Amino acid sequence: MRIVAGKHRGRPLIAPPGPDIRPTSDRAREGLFNILEYGRSSIGLNDTRVLDAFAGTGALGLEALSRGVRHATFIEKARAAQHTIAKNIAACSEVNRATIINADATNPPPTDRPVDIAFVDPPYAARLIEPALIALNRRGWFHNETLVVAEMGTNETVTLPKFLEEVDRRKYGAALILFLLCRGRAD
Repeated sequence: MRIVAGKHRGRPLIAPPGPDIRPTSDRAREGLFNILEYGRSSIGLNDTRVLDAFAGTGALGLEALSRGVRHATFIEKARAAQHTIAKNIAACSEVNRATIINADATNPPPTDRPVDIAFVDPPYAARLIEPALIALNRRGWFHNETLVVAEMGTNETVTLPKFLEEVDRRKYGAALILFLLCRGRAD
């Protein structure tokens, strides 16, 4: 696993030991970032704030930092994963543009600084996408134009909350990536 593009291109990332973390593949990460930067739903990355929820290794947030985002926040509840994220952030010399929050993404702390892009990548088959999306929205992490990139297994289904509009979807091997635009607040 490595950073695919940007100023940290080629930098290897470490993963915590064990089967609990399933990082987004390099191929899927490259595809989703190409869509973010150049696709029909492109919002660009420069000077944006991103959230990497269920961060695991921090690969999505670090890829975003490598490609020019202003700040990345990583929400992760597993201690081993938090230590891994911290090591990966330090290896990329991004300590000043990154924040790690020890929390469950289905019960995040409130914020008054919503993000422009949110990566939501829970363990496959855990049925955590919908509760995380609702909780993150209720706690102020999304504004009315936040682009949410949600990853799940291709054999999974999700009922999207009414405040999200699907604008694109892509399959990469066993991964299905949904591009969702926030259009309001959770009820």
